Amino acid sequence: MSNSSQHSEFNNPKIKPLFDQQTIEKRVKELGQQITRDYVGHDLVLICVLKGACIFMSDLIRAIDLPVAIEFIAVSSYGASSKSSGEVRIMKDSDMSLKNKDVLIVEDIVDTGLTLSYLQDMFRRREANSVAVAACFDKPERRLKAVDVAYTGFVIPNAFVVGYGLDYAGRYRNLPFVGILEDLQE
Repeated sequence: MSNSSQHSEFNNPKIKPLFDQQTIEKRVKELGQQITRDYVGHDLVLICVLKGACIFMSDLIRAIDLPVAIEFIAVSSYGASSKSSGEVRIMKDSDMSLKNKDVLIVEDIVDTGLTLSYLQDMFRRREANSVAVAACFDKPERRLKAVDVAYTGFVIPNAFVVGYGLDYAGRYRNLPFVGILEDLQE
């Protein structure tokens, strides 16, 4: 595995580093320990919001010391744009029943809150015991809809960020760090 200074996109002058790989790893481990403490004795299902949260999810589940089930859901509110359309579309739904389960939605970033609010309501209607959110990144300045994020990795500025699963038009997800894509300031 290469370190971030050897990664070809790291040297892109359009990406200003925000959190390095070691900082992210440490925080994800702390979140996993907190979730472990909070969900002892619960029937926990982690639902990964594809595609962005897949890297965060894979690291987070390894930091949780409990038996957990995992599920995946794909939604779209951005397309190839850097701005949310405000319309949430389910592209791939969960395959398992969530009735009487404790659901933890694993999201890469909370921005407007529209997607998470929609998903929380949908999972509650499916009779989950509880619905909570773990987000690697939170951008509260952009919030249009109030959402409760139980587990937050990092609060970030109102800038367009890429890396560690976050993309712009499908690129940059594989960066081991998170940086501001400076040409797309919001």
